[in-house]
Amino acid sequence: MNVSVILCTYNRCQSLREALESVAASILPDSIDWEVLIVDNNSSDRTSDVAVDYCRRYPGQFRYIFEPRQGKSHALNSGIRESKASVLAFMDDDVTVEPDWLENLTAPLRDSTWVGVGGRIVPPFGFSPPAWLALEGPHDLGGILALFDKGCEGRELTEPPFGTNMSFRKETFEQYGLFRPDLGPCPGSEIRGEDTEFGRRVLKAGSRLWYEPSAIVHHPVPDARLKKEYFLRFLYDHGRASIREQERPPQILFIPGLYFTILKIIVRTLLGRTISWLFSIDSRHRFQRKCMVWMNFGQIAEILQFISRGNVTGDNQPPRLMSSKENRA
Repeated sequence: MNVSVILCTYNRCQSLREALESVAASILPDSIDWEVLIVDNNSSDRTSDVAVDYCRRYPGQFRYIFEPRQGKSHALNSGIRESKASVLAFMDDDVTVEPDWLENLTAPLRDSTWVGVGGRIVPPFGFSPPAWLALEGPHDLGGILALFDKGCEGRELTEPPFGTNMSFRKETFEQYGLFRPDLGPCPGSEIRGEDTEFGRRVLKAGSRLWYEPSAIVHHPVPDARLKKEYFLRFLYDHGRASIREQERPPQILFIPGLYFTILKIIVRTLLGRTISWLFSIDSRHRFQRKCMVWMNFGQIAEILQFISRGNVTGDNQPPRLMSSKENRA
């Protein structure tokens, strides 16, 4: 098996060095050929210097790619196209990985049952969340901090993994398409979800994913992300992304279906969540409900934007990855 680790980076030269140092210490069997593709998404800091330094220190193991089109999805897709490996692993520029991370994250793909694997993303040791923040149970908001912990037992995933700790067979991208550029973050926009949208696309098609708890990524939690404003802004943008992800509903009696989508959001969820937010006694429950209200606001705002542009039909298709057979044709 040959593996490419795709690490996209933008203006994080300090944390990038730590991320690269951790993956450089990976321990894998001699039978596995592996490399790290550092995809620089048009950074303006010393990112290229850091990347080139690692390419010199580990010739043949690290490669530097420059992607001038701003947007994480462009960078991810560039790395996928550049890789010649059969298995692709993904990590971010602000995390560190365990020495056995890459081996544990890709080993399940030796079983043809699985097309992708999601690993465990944990906070720093000793991390203590604020009293208003739940990281488990029915009011869990840990995903907003990019934490993904489904326990200590491996099992089949029924939800998409997070992009900083997942692996897929490259043929999966040939079959289902690449990451959608309209969902990945880019300067001036924090609308995310390119990773989870791809995972949902794969699951919806009937392919199967595995959760591997021994593939551990350590994710920092900066103080700026432990403010309620950050969560509300994130959920608002998440609501916008959820609408972009959906196909546009058809017209009903010459009325664009998006109007009915707004009505459905208001009647089915927004009113109940607002009441629960305003009258809940438990602080964690109350804040989680408020976040869901903000998500609904984001959904409505995105729909109104589509309507104002006259974009009420059709949907955004992901870019394709040509298969090896098509490339040879």
